[in-house]
Amino acid sequence: MLWRTALLVIALGGVSYADPARWESLPLPPAMPQAAAQGHVEVAGAQIYYATYGAAQGAPVILLHGGMGNADHWGFQVPALAAKYRVIVIDSRGQGRSTIAKGKLTYHAMADDVLAVMDALQLKQSALVGWSDGGEIALDLAVNHPERVSKLFVLGANYDIRGSKPRKQSAPTFTAYAAKCRADYKKLAKDPRGYDAVAGALVPVWRDPKLFTKEQLRSIQAPTVVADGDHDEIIALDQVKEMATLIPNARLVVFENASHFALWQDPAAFNAALVDFLK
Repeated sequence: MLWRTALLVIALGGVSYADPARWESLPLPPAMPQAAAQGHVEVAGAQIYYATYGAAQGAPVILLHGGMGNADHWGFQVPALAAKYRVIVIDSRGQGRSTIAKGKLTYHAMADDVLAVMDALQLKQSALVGWSDGGEIALDLAVNHPERVSKLFVLGANYDIRGSKPRKQSAPTFTAYAAKCRADYKKLAKDPRGYDAVAGALVPVWRDPKLFTKEQLRSIQAPTVVADGDHDEIIALDQVKEMATLIPNARLVVFENASHFALWQDPAAFNAALVDFLK
């Protein structure tokens, strides 16, 4: 159960139950504000959805969501950034409103999709904020296209299989997240029946034993934050800390009493750290 009843308290003649720790709960993001513009870019047979928010002349910031999620998952963050920045959100290939084409699904292919959106919007360079799978996509861009990345903020990502925790069963937070992703997909996707097929195509990507080498991480030029919650359900904090030492111009941010979903569980702290880094 997502809401565990860990302690029974008798008070004032009634019964109350202790709330779960913050890292065990999953508060969902609010609805997104009205987009300034939105559309699709065709890339290698797929239609990649994007939307823009905020100051048209502001420095660009691209937000990349987690696996099987969608751009609307940044509902806590877009309002915090839109007053100063030009915020761009993207649905990754096969997810949200973006379609999938034939061929192997990889983080590198999804990074190429981001480049295509940047080219369509005439963005020579942008700050990248990536969460989970979005963090892997952002890292791929920082490694392979350093000239396109001005700053890099990565939450809940690892660089090889040693950074994944062994899991016998899904954590309640991930069960709730998967339910939201499935419901969102049914609402947003061109083919609402395709959820399981896309998730299946992502499984080999998630199980890739070697995402990046230490040498590749050392090659990253952009100022970087490597972040995670101190109770991440799937990512080992030791590897997150190691990444912050391998990337030359990086610092570590750990959100207390938060998990892989720190941006939803503690949006005030997450947004403060992000805004401070971007400025």
